[in-house]
Amino acid sequence: MQEIFVDEGITVAENLSTPDLLLERVAASPESPLFARQSGPGEWTDVSTQEFYDDVTAIAKGLVAQRFNPGDKILIMAPTQYEWTLVDFAVWFAGGVVVPVYETSSPSQVGWIMTDSGAKGAFYADERHGSVIRQAIKSENYDRLTDMWQMTDTGLDELRKAGSNITDGQLRSRYEGFGLKDLATIIYTSGTLGKPKGCEITHGNFVELSKQTLTSLGHVVNESSSTVLFIPLAHVFARFISVLCVAAGAKVGHTADIKDLVDDLQSFKPEFLLAVPRVFEKVYNAAKAKAEDGGKGKIFSAGEETAIAYSKASAEGHVPFGLKLKHALFNKILFGKIKEAMGGRVEYAVSGGAPLGKHLGHFFYGIGVKILEGYGLTETTAPVTVNTPDRIKIGTVGRPLLGCGVRIAEDGEVLAKGVCVFRGYHNIPELDSESFTEDGWFRTGDMGELDQEGFLTITGRKKELIVTAGGKNVAPAQLEDQIRADALVAQAMVVGNEKPFIAAVVTLDPETLPGWLGRNGIDANTPIEELTEHPKVLAHIQKLVDKANDSVSRAEQIRKFVVLADDLSVESGHLTPSLKLRRANVVKDYEDVIESLYANGKNGAANKGSAEQ
Repeated sequence: MQEIFVDEGITVAENLSTPDLLLERVAASPESPLFARQSGPGEWTDVSTQEFYDDVTAIAKGLVAQRFNPGDKILIMAPTQYEWTLVDFAVWFAGGVVVPVYETSSPSQVGWIMTDSGAKGAFYADERHGSVIRQAIKSENYDRLTDMWQMTDTGLDELRKAGSNITDGQLRSRYEGFGLKDLATIIYTSGTLGKPKGCEITHGNFVELSKQTLTSLGHVVNESSSTVLFIPLAHVFARFISVLCVAAGAKVGHTADIKDLVDDLQSFKPEFLLAVPRVFEKVYNAAKAKAEDGGKGKIFSAGEETAIAYSKASAEGHVPFGLKLKHALFNKILFGKIKEAMGGRVEYAVSGGAPLGKHLGHFFYGIGVKILEGYGLTETTAPVTVNTPDRIKIGTVGRPLLGCGVRIAEDGEVLAKGVCVFRGYHNIPELDSESFTEDGWFRTGDMGELDQEGFLTITGRKKELIVTAGGKNVAPAQLEDQIRADALVAQAMVVGNEKPFIAAVVTLDPETLPGWLGRNGIDANTPIEELTEHPKVLAHIQKLVDKANDSVSRAEQIRKFVVLADDLSVESGHLTPSLKLRRANVVKDYEDVIESLYANGKNGAANKGSAEQ
């Protein structure tokens, strides 16, 4: 199959905008809890739909009173927190356009987004963020941003008071003037390939995609379900889910610090989660490491084997009786404990941003957590395709959502079309003409395949394809994902463009490293520089490489690798805020290390003291 388009499940009125999703929810169930705010460690206080609406409109009236006009751009720079969505909707009710900024952004990055978008106001979480914005204003000599508000009760009170004389009718005239085609937000891509580009997302993208998605995923996201958001709300994935939950009436809690995630999940007890694959890798690795540290590694391995077998048998439509018994046993002694770390009630999880891999997909399905893997970009308002509860095919990113379509171009590139696709890039009209085909399909830049049932599999990123000196095209993700899935590994990046063979750089996970060292009889105080050359570390990485190599042709196999002493992180500039590799930055900063991999023709690890293949 080369193309599939799924018709819309419902018709959406042209005059609707994102505020209407909240208005519909208030009309349907004003007293139902729409959010939960942390009132103390392990304690959550519900916020009803009516309470949320009342505060949204109070802040929106304040923006109107401050003479912000329809279409004005307003920045939000904050971690994932309740106030983020509160302000998001307030700006929309006032007729404004939200411009999200990652809380980790530098003054120069903020300066670019601020000036390119033409922002006139800004909300920020704490003084650190406020300082970054002020530095950006000063360095850019930017005088259009006239107002800033801190996103605390005290900071927002200024707007609440300012809007006390604005009538409901005055506010209504703002949001009732918008429809599906009007601009709702400009989301800047995280810039893996250069300066961030502003993606113009319309109210229609949010409204139509939400309504079509709920037709397919209403069993997962509904008034009886709940979730904890912990990925950045500046990212399109979390942003869309936030809007979707308002439309569905699902209760949402927030975790600003990932270090608190386990505790927050256990106290909140959500029914579904959304995350990038790295989070699920960490859950799996942490459970495995805990079992091995407690001398129960063999039990975990047997349980893992059972879970995967159970998942595969379920997919085939028949689970043998003996396997059912084994699964029931491990459900009591192992699987329940892993699920308890996620709160104990998680039945579904939505994964996006990168391929999850069949191994983890089957593992989680087998323990009772159905991961609905999906695919999308900032330019597609997050999901184009997703596996749904009634149609899951592990290893794929699902079928197109209602109102969306996928086409595979002649060169293998994935093209997208439908209610999810943005209206274009901000201030870059020439890029729009390059990004769309003559018949309106958006070029995603990803490579993929459609099976006969319309399920999409992503095989790599078009611009990330490595072309060796011998002319072989290699998609790095297939190798990287398998190596990175191991508990010892934090990151893996394949290199070899215009080189005689494929190689890789690997970093060690600081969270799981101490336990691994103890289990392998290595002093936990050994300096990281020595560990990168330790024979046992290198032998372990070599096994991972050998296993990954089994999945590709010989020309695509990793011949050498090097273990870095430094991890690759957002702070170091080597990962985007959504945890994607900034490959160009890694290649630039570790140019000498990478070149050393090609200093001689031998295979294996490049580190001193390592055993050659």
